[in-house]
Amino acid sequence: MSDTSKGIPQEQLPSQELHPPPMPVINLGHLSLDDPTVRSRVVNDIAKACRDLGYFQVISHGISQSVMDGAIEAASEFFKLPNEIKKEYASDDIRQPVRYDTSSKDGISMSRAFLKHYAHPLCDWLQYWPQQPPIYRQAVSSLKKEYMAKYAVEVRVVALKLMEAILEGLGIGKEYMHEKFEEGLQLLSVNCYPKVSQSDTSIGLAAHSDYGLLTILLTSCQGLEVVDRSSNSWKVVQQLPHALHVHVGDHMEVLSNGRIKTVVHRAVLNPQEARISLASIHGFALHEKVSSAKELVDEENPQKYKESSFNDFLEHLTANMDNRQRNFLESLRM
Repeated sequence: MSDTSKGIPQEQLPSQELHPPPMPVINLGHLSLDDPTVRSRVVNDIAKACRDLGYFQVISHGISQSVMDGAIEAASEFFKLPNEIKKEYASDDIRQPVRYDTSSKDGISMSRAFLKHYAHPLCDWLQYWPQQPPIYRQAVSSLKKEYMAKYAVEVRVVALKLMEAILEGLGIGKEYMHEKFEEGLQLLSVNCYPKVSQSDTSIGLAAHSDYGLLTILLTSCQGLEVVDRSSNSWKVVQQLPHALHVHVGDHMEVLSNGRIKTVVHRAVLNPQEARISLASIHGFALHEKVSSAKELVDEENPQKYKESSFNDFLEHLTANMDNRQRNFLESLRM
């Protein structure tokens, strides 16, 4: 789920596409090493990337290439299905456990088709996933090849590791609200962007931020851009082999009391090929409130945001369905 951002840089911002600056690349495998000095350095690198940019890429994250390829394949096969099959999952109700739609109603989808569904706990949500293509919904225990369910489970492990490191970097300890993160929500937003043509808009998904704490993105080819705060321009996210893109969301800004800022990003259409992207969005459970950590609030840094839940976000979207400039994070500022 995403939300447009009032007052954020829009499509007219200059682009750094010709000479994109380097992006932080974190070796996540180093977090598991016994050497505390190495772990501390990785935590500091993640903390700096979150604080200065709000995004980075991770390698050595523990998800095999076959699992990543299988998830992309399952998504691609779903979008190739006849429209009458895909429309079985179409709904105007944003609270449905599975929802398919095309660029039409949400105000930010310019040229995309998407399938959104919950993924944690998998045993609760798998029954609602599409039955076609058969590879999409196979239970993890019966997989002969690693498809969407396996990827969902493994990318959540990555998210939990990253959350621990981010919390440690904030100085509130990796065990902070551990159970709420363990029991939290995972939403998969599976997207298909067409190949750009002369008659198409070049924007697949307009500028927005994600509601959650953390988003981990797997893509089939280049097409993601983020706002670079230092230059106030669009920055092209390079497609690195076996890397996952990570960016923070609105609720991370709330939790950190503004020390970490949400990331404004967009999807542009690829001129060479259609693009598949899998955004795994992680947050607290549906009705669990996210508030600024009390350890990060004092007289010099008073609380800047009201507490809120994913359910509050859904209510905000419903109430502002006809307002394309709706902004969830702005509604939380105190």
